[in-house]
Amino acid sequence: SFSLSQQLLELADSTREPSHPHNKRGSIMLLSSVIKGTTKTRARLGTMACTFTPLSRNFHKVAAPPMVYISGEEMTRYCMELILDKWIKPRVDISEWEFYDLSCKNRDDTEDQVLRDAVDAGKRICAIFKEPSVTPTEVQKEKLGLKKSWGSPNGAMRRGWNGITISRDTIHIEGMELGYSQPVFFERHAVGGEYSAGWANVGSGTLKTTFIPSDGGATIEVDERKLTDGNNAVVAYHNPLDNVEDLAHHFYSRCLESNITPYVVTKKTVFKWQEGFWVIMKDVFDSHYKEKFIEKGLLENTQNELQHLISDAATMQIIRWTGGGFGMAAHNYDGDMLTDEIAQVHRSPGFITSNLLGKREDGVMIKEFEASHGTVADMWEAHLRGEETSLNPLGMVEALIGAMNHSATLAGDSEVKNTVTVFTETLRAVIHSKMVEGNGTRDLCGPDGLTTEQFVDSVAESMDVRMPLVKSEAHLKPFEDLSKVDQDALKAMFDDLDTDNNGSICFEEFAKGLRRLGVQPKKLGF
Repeated sequence: SFSLSQQLLELADSTREPSHPHNKRGSIMLLSSVIKGTTKTRARLGTMACTFTPLSRNFHKVAAPPMVYISGEEMTRYCMELILDKWIKPRVDISEWEFYDLSCKNRDDTEDQVLRDAVDAGKRICAIFKEPSVTPTEVQKEKLGLKKSWGSPNGAMRRGWNGITISRDTIHIEGMELGYSQPVFFERHAVGGEYSAGWANVGSGTLKTTFIPSDGGATIEVDERKLTDGNNAVVAYHNPLDNVEDLAHHFYSRCLESNITPYVVTKKTVFKWQEGFWVIMKDVFDSHYKEKFIEKGLLENTQNELQHLISDAATMQIIRWTGGGFGMAAHNYDGDMLTDEIAQVHRSPGFITSNLLGKREDGVMIKEFEASHGTVADMWEAHLRGEETSLNPLGMVEALIGAMNHSATLAGDSEVKNTVTVFTETLRAVIHSKMVEGNGTRDLCGPDGLTTEQFVDSVAESMDVRMPLVKSEAHLKPFEDLSKVDQDALKAMFDDLDTDNNGSICFEEFAKGLRRLGVQPKKLGF
């Protein structure tokens, strides 16, 4: 099999003018002049009009290292199925990936064994991609016929992978204005707080909270209070602090590398128990990073000190600091709320990453990548009604790219890492270019934007050109007799490709025109 479109691009490259050293559009414009019949053309047409002797029919797929793929449900599940089928599977050998279905129905059918299996696999492989999933309410339990309302899978994963932090960063697309001009980083403590709280509804009486040391020491009474109301919700939770030092190193090293000014956010003036988080964060900063940040001039607006922000103030600064270039670290709940605010300033949750960092017992870092949004249930209902939808998959694809890149890093093979990175960077570039060109989904392009399926197909078509499904190893055998070349047919072909009749062929016209003429990456002839 031979990729004719790729060969035409190579031909255009060989005739490239000095004024277009890296310009593919310039190459295609040159190709148009070649086909139209300049003096240079007659020599080049001998190369175009040739027979092909394929040397190999093997697909040169990217061999993806082991990775855990956790699927969810509703609209995001449907969209990722399209992406896997049309973007990933044709170009990537994913036989080493392990798949786990965390739909409510499968969790119910397996008594949540699938979740336990996924957590074990994540700890073993350390590179995980997760689609958005549903934590069923009582209403959903009845609607789906579940035996119980299963708890959040995210909490189980964070505990099982010794979660340290959830990194939520803004996604940027060159040539497109979103919310923040420069990147914004956020570290959300991955454990503790209200999410793992124990609670009960009780009447009037006395509530005591006691601590019993595991080493057999004396019991400590943490709190005692009288409850006089007839109906009370009582809650107990804690904030683990042992891994805050790891969070601090991760946060400051990322900020330093990306020239971002760090801030630590708490409500310690009122919630005195949050003081410990700030103390650890500041100690790590002063001991390991302060001088490095000063040398780079990143603390000029904070008097060369690590600045603490009260969470109330942080909510205001997030709205004001639209220039970006800042990072924040906070407790679990504050981090959840503040990153939702960042997402709204930066267009939507679809333009924010959500990456969990954990640590295995042997010190190996576990990384799980997911989008920061949910399953988009309202769009799923519209899809089920047969209505058009337009889901922007960027957040999910960035997560998939992150997981693939991390798995390649863990493989410890430079060649594997390079081939995976070429694929992921090409995919990212194609998606970004679609959005910048106005060929994105409707959240970006308005009513004229593409539907969910159209956008997936559009990216797939461009990937067919940028990364043909079969790598050519064909041998070219030029015709000796140029009189056999049909000049009129070539001119007709060019006119058909030049859809806007401006005398040149842009990249999209070239790709779409070849398909109209019946030329595919795996086929020969017009």
